[in-house]
Amino acid sequence: MSTSPPLFKPGSKPSSHRILCAIAALGSFSTVPITFRPLKTIPAGRSSPNFSAIFYLVSGVLFILALRGLSSPETSRQGNLFGILGMIIAITVTFLSTGNFSTGFIFVLIFILVGGSIGAFIAYRIPMTAMPELVAGFHSLVGLAAVFVAISAFLNPEAFNLGTPGNIKLGSLIEMSIGAAVGAITFSGSVIAFLKLQGIMSGSPITFKGQHPLNAIILISIVVLIYLLCSTQSSNLFWILLFVSFLIGFLLIIPIGGADMPVVISMLNSYSGWAAAGIGFTLENTALIITGALVGSSGAILSYIMCKGMNRSFFNVILGGFGATEDSTSSSTKEQRPVKSGNADDAAFLMKNASSVIIVPGYGMAVAQAQHALREMVDTLKKNDIKVSYAIHPVAGRMPGHMNVLLAEANVPYDEVFELEEINNDFANADVAFVIGANDVTNPVAKTDPQSPIYGMPVLDVEKCKSVLFVKRSLSPGYAGIDNDLFYKENTLMLFADAKKMTEDITKNL
Repeated sequence: MSTSPPLFKPGSKPSSHRILCAIAALGSFSTVPITFRPLKTIPAGRSSPNFSAIFYLVSGVLFILALRGLSSPETSRQGNLFGILGMIIAITVTFLSTGNFSTGFIFVLIFILVGGSIGAFIAYRIPMTAMPELVAGFHSLVGLAAVFVAISAFLNPEAFNLGTPGNIKLGSLIEMSIGAAVGAITFSGSVIAFLKLQGIMSGSPITFKGQHPLNAIILISIVVLIYLLCSTQSSNLFWILLFVSFLIGFLLIIPIGGADMPVVISMLNSYSGWAAAGIGFTLENTALIITGALVGSSGAILSYIMCKGMNRSFFNVILGGFGATEDSTSSSTKEQRPVKSGNADDAAFLMKNASSVIIVPGYGMAVAQAQHALREMVDTLKKNDIKVSYAIHPVAGRMPGHMNVLLAEANVPYDEVFELEEINNDFANADVAFVIGANDVTNPVAKTDPQSPIYGMPVLDVEKCKSVLFVKRSLSPGYAGIDNDLFYKENTLMLFADAKKMTEDITKNL
């Protein structure tokens, strides 16, 4: 089972992914904590606490059903719908419980229309290749929203029934401080992740001497600041806490290399959930507590599973810089080695004479939008009685499930797609491996070079195939910034071209 199942069901029209992306984005915007000063004192039309509690419970159940639905590709659409419905209920009840019905309903419509429209527009315009950046951006918004809510509650506690300035309830102040700190870390960390994924900042780890001791000192200072803030309720300490939290968010993410970015995205997702849950306790909002706890715990579990699969330390992920040391990240100039290159005719010849072919998709396929051309090529191969399977690495692309989503968009049957553990032993018996844009997840140095930043990460055993066809624009390194030894194997034929065009040309020659 995939660690992050696809959200799009094969069998739908290719354009349907954009609609589903828009829906998912609306839900992401809706998870941002929203609060404001009550419109007026409780009037006759205000919903009762029991009314709110019942519907918050309903929304919480729907969120749980959403997670359950997303655990399987077959039920992922239904899971998305459950999540959307639950969030709409939670937002509606929140607004209706703050004033009279007519005024509250107006605010419900305004905020849902504004936030939903922005989210839908962004998701509709965003290409699937940029989905990791979109997720990182949404995580930053959730963290920033938690910070804004904490600031509002600290400056005007009367509006939230938390006490008065300088005399805030201790429990609320602790929850507020923790939520604000985690939210600030989530925001700044997500910004760095976005910059790395977007290519604005180098994907290589950024390290400096004394980095880890500095991070440890800052983390300890955050704990001390929270204690002092709760003791004195000083506004100066509150602002210092926010500044230090923003700072540690940057420092935790910059030493993490591109190969480990999928784990970073998952971990930041967890942080955003805990930030929302902390603010939920402050506001005594049941829906926010449930939503935050679900997001936080599921993100943490997914991060643990991915760390285990990549041979990484879960605690080092939390502390930052788990894939980076000064020795492992230092780049050395390697002598250019010869490679064998071919064309579409050569690739078609090898495939026509094969009995089994394994397709290995990667980020290059996503960039070229070659998934539909790949599906056509596979259909042609199957007409010639050639067995075809897809091998998916858990972190292929730049976020969990990235390749699954793209293949589902091209209507690839589920029973042809296999995870690393299920198919890795089949490479030794396969005639041809067709690697389309995957790089780091096929690099043999992960098993042979202890100095490599990806050493210990399970990779697809592509080199064991009789013949390897590797589609790539050039010999440039992958996102981890290291050379791929697979390029230079005797059984590897490099196909230097755009992934979509090369796949189409191969199909014409089959």
